[in-house]
Amino acid sequence: MAFFTTPEGKRYEADSVSVRQLFEIWRLKKALGAKINGSFVSFDKILTEDTEIIPISADMEEGLDILRHSTAHLLAHAVLRLYPEAKFGIGPSIKDGFYYDIRFPKPISDEDLPKIEAEMRRIAQEKIPFIREELPKVEAIKFFTERGEDLKVEMIQNIDEGEVLSIYKAGDFADLCRGPHVPHTGSCKFFKLLSLAGAYWHGDEKNEMLTRIYGTAFGSEDELKEHLRRLEEAKARDHRKLGRELGMFTFLKESPGFPFFLPNGMAVMNKLIEFWRVEHAKRDYVEIKTPMILDRALWLRSGHWDHYKDNMYFTTIDDAPFAIKPMNCPGGILVYKNDIHSYRELPMRVAELGFVHRHERTGALHGLLRVRAFTQDDAHIYCTPEQIKDEIKAIMSLSNYIYKDVFGFNYYIELSTRPEDSMGDPALWDLAEEKLKEALEETGTPFKLNPGDGAFYGPKIDFHLEDCIGRTWQCGTIQLDFQMPEKFEMTYIGADGAEHRPVMIHRAVLGSLERFMGILIENYAGAFPFWIAPVQLRLLQVSSNFADYTMKLKKELQAKGLRIEVDERDEKLGKKIRDAQLQKVPYMLIIGQKEVDSGTVSVRDRSKGDIGSMDMETLLTHLGGEFNPIKN
Repeated sequence: MAFFTTPEGKRYEADSVSVRQLFEIWRLKKALGAKINGSFVSFDKILTEDTEIIPISADMEEGLDILRHSTAHLLAHAVLRLYPEAKFGIGPSIKDGFYYDIRFPKPISDEDLPKIEAEMRRIAQEKIPFIREELPKVEAIKFFTERGEDLKVEMIQNIDEGEVLSIYKAGDFADLCRGPHVPHTGSCKFFKLLSLAGAYWHGDEKNEMLTRIYGTAFGSEDELKEHLRRLEEAKARDHRKLGRELGMFTFLKESPGFPFFLPNGMAVMNKLIEFWRVEHAKRDYVEIKTPMILDRALWLRSGHWDHYKDNMYFTTIDDAPFAIKPMNCPGGILVYKNDIHSYRELPMRVAELGFVHRHERTGALHGLLRVRAFTQDDAHIYCTPEQIKDEIKAIMSLSNYIYKDVFGFNYYIELSTRPEDSMGDPALWDLAEEKLKEALEETGTPFKLNPGDGAFYGPKIDFHLEDCIGRTWQCGTIQLDFQMPEKFEMTYIGADGAEHRPVMIHRAVLGSLERFMGILIENYAGAFPFWIAPVQLRLLQVSSNFADYTMKLKKELQAKGLRIEVDERDEKLGKKIRDAQLQKVPYMLIIGQKEVDSGTVSVRDRSKGDIGSMDMETLLTHLGGEFNPIKN
């Protein structure tokens, strides 16, 4: 006899039993999966020895992942019933949902999604069990060849010989899959298909284009409804739509993936840069500017040629090969090596608003959030090993001020460790990882471990911002680098008169300024705070009779450094107010005969409406009360 138990104290005694039978006996109706000895197991797993079983439900991250993966199978099952000639690629769970890449016999459109979704619900009502089978590679190839699934066969052919493969079946649908899955299709109750997209097979533009169907799934109807509400809110906040409407930026066919900034967008960009410069000057950073094009030999030496060349652009000058920089660090190193440095100069904090180019696949481009050229608010700090933790703590303090105090974001931190394609001495990697971890622990900063996701030259701390509707965005980073100083033979003269190797800290706070602007547009829904709004005040004259007074006010306000627009159109006042509201202008100053006679303006606040009549001195005092981190 064997004893089967859960951490909550449920117990069953038998010679053997399946996980599915146990959960039925224990009436664990919400269980979507099971974990034994730290590993997920199939519901068909037969247990014969004393075992502690951890039930997994949809209110756990692991359970939600299982549910979404199973719903992806449900989607493919429905497509097979509706389109028997369809062929299937991959269908993983992803953040907030799932997708499946499919070759359809003829193109489908968004109008077909409700039909597929309805078939999914019919299959869910049938409560078809997910059954796991294991096959050797040869038999798995035969199985999918007989079903005409050439994409699956190609996947299996790339798997190592001798490996036993698992297949999950649900009725007449079968998929190559490690699992695990929910007990049956009826466990997938709360789902929604969201959109279609094109996806190259294996993400390679040389391969055929498949149809990718995106969807989402949750453990309850309320969670699904809330997620769909957030998606609708996100659509209304889409920075690409708002960027066009607010005259901030555009993309043109003559330069795909490279944004064109319009006057309002440049106003925001310039304020971001002004704020950035003020804060860095306070913290003893110096600013440099390095060339955009550098000799290929530099990129070979830095390791970018071996680790990053697929994301780089190249050119030839005087028959010699050059590369357009994807990162600023090699140029910054050349600046450091331009002089001999003493330990008395360290730490050296060197900042650069570097314009970099990175080749992104066409399908990955997404407004300002994923572009091929962007401005990085970079900095490199050169220090001694003893100074590392204090410098990291100072960067964390700066980041917290900018993210939380200035822009109002909550955030969480990930510590990313050595990746498979890392370069350099593993012992130096261990030391770098330990220094980052100590800085986080000593400041009491919670963090998640993200194994294997460091840069190829060093481990890193990443900052993930959470916006007002709960989405997260990776922005800032702190990367600790012992490798580049070695490769470039960087030195400083120590107190002992000998040469020593500095440590290099790479860091960005805003990250890509273009991306950060896109995040701000969506977070504020285009209604920027007063200090950074592209247009801070719009003067609305009731008629052209008051043009002289209006222009006099405009010049006075501009002299105070305020960004002003005048609505000179021959339109009714109500329309001018509505248009200013749509343009998210923080303040509207209304000018009519009464205002001219009294030397005042009637002031409307974007969110509060009419806040009364003010003379110039009162207005400036009121505006001076607005938060402005550049002045504070």
